[in-house]
Amino acid sequence: MMNYRFSTLTFLSLLVAGCTVVGPDYQTPADAVIKRPSAQGTFVGAQAGKVYSDAPLPAHWWRLNHDPVLDQLIDKALNTNANLRAAQANLASARAAVAGAQAQQSPVIDVNAATKYGHSSGLQQLQPDLRPPDRWSYSSGLNIAYQVDLFGQIHRAIEASQQDEQAATATYEAARVTVAAETARAYAAVCAGGMQLASAQKSVRIQQESSDIANQLWQAGRGTQLDVTRARGQVQQLRADLPTLKAQQQVALFRLATLTGEAPSAMPASLFKCATPPRFTGTIPVGNGQQLLRRRPDIRAAERKLAAATARIGVAIGQLYPTITLGLATGSAGPMSMLGNKSTTSLSIGPLISWTLPNTGAAQAAIAQARATADAEYAHFDATVLNALQETESALVIYARQLERHAALKAARDTAAQAASQASALYQAGKTDYLPVLDAQRTLASADSALAASLAQLADMQIDVFLALGGGWE
Repeated sequence: MMNYRFSTLTFLSLLVAGCTVVGPDYQTPADAVIKRPSAQGTFVGAQAGKVYSDAPLPAHWWRLNHDPVLDQLIDKALNTNANLRAAQANLASARAAVAGAQAQQSPVIDVNAATKYGHSSGLQQLQPDLRPPDRWSYSSGLNIAYQVDLFGQIHRAIEASQQDEQAATATYEAARVTVAAETARAYAAVCAGGMQLASAQKSVRIQQESSDIANQLWQAGRGTQLDVTRARGQVQQLRADLPTLKAQQQVALFRLATLTGEAPSAMPASLFKCATPPRFTGTIPVGNGQQLLRRRPDIRAAERKLAAATARIGVAIGQLYPTITLGLATGSAGPMSMLGNKSTTSLSIGPLISWTLPNTGAAQAAIAQARATADAEYAHFDATVLNALQETESALVIYARQLERHAALKAARDTAAQAASQASALYQAGKTDYLPVLDAQRTLASADSALAASLAQLADMQIDVFLALGGGWE
């Protein structure tokens, strides 16, 4: 008996001592794009002018606008957005998968018990002419099995599930970044709609005043009916733009409702009063490439997926080796009258070795597939890094150039206003007909509309900058 115990303990010690972990350990590839010095330096688009600084991006970039309404809307969206709830559910599922993988390290315990009343056949008891008497009988058992992770297959499976969880966490963070940016974008669109609507209504009022002046001069015999007709047509043309602008503002409000988890009818009408889209007018802090690559959640998700795929190579390699399970089984069965009798109990203990010999090539094919999947995830990781850099550089350049365009539009609008005022003065003094006035006012209305649209684009493009930088995930 002592020899049996000693042999069993020796066997178990050898198993534990011989445990190893097959497959590669994940490290960021040495030639990955994320490690290139060119990917970690100052942004090309941030080097010119005084639009950007290399200061770190604040955690909640939208607070730079100092707009309490926007702050409340984003806070609400981050708590109630349906897409975020789905991302949270996916994260909970990934965490449950980790717990399931870790459970493979624990012994499996199976307990069973049964009782019955009746009799077996006489033939079973080698007495065909005998009907055995009915009686109560029982059976019970306890089985304990523990798989020894001799080659680290379970370890790799746990590692893969943990990396999946981290990827799901990063995906959830990416969803938060997007929800914050899109909520700010929708709110900015509502405000921009109000601004453009106010600009269009102002143009209508100015043209209506000009139309009234043309009518008064005609009544006084200093103008023509053609002047009045032209002025009235311009008023009607400008008024035709108002319904479209109102519809655009309402659509933006509906989008804002969806982002904040509300039905469109539940949104407060007070939001329509906003007529200035939120936009930070100071020097925008953008950091550098190294900070960007650490901050962007989609990059973290891509690398965690690569790490998970690398771990699954080890899982596939583990299929080449035998599986060793330590088992303990005890049971008791017999007539109810002999319950507890030593003669009804049974006991067995020992290892179970199972090994599917890899002679069909299936295991090698699984390893090849796992390696190919890891290669694909590596390519996706590099592509994600390059895309993040491209998105950021593009957003920085576009916003900076839009600032230049806006300055030019403002100068053009001021010149158009001056020309319209001069044309109106000349017309009222009888030194010109109404056509120059009409042309000047058309130009002014167009310049006002372009300037308002430019302000809306600036707000939208600034959000693009913060979104490309990955701001808001914290």
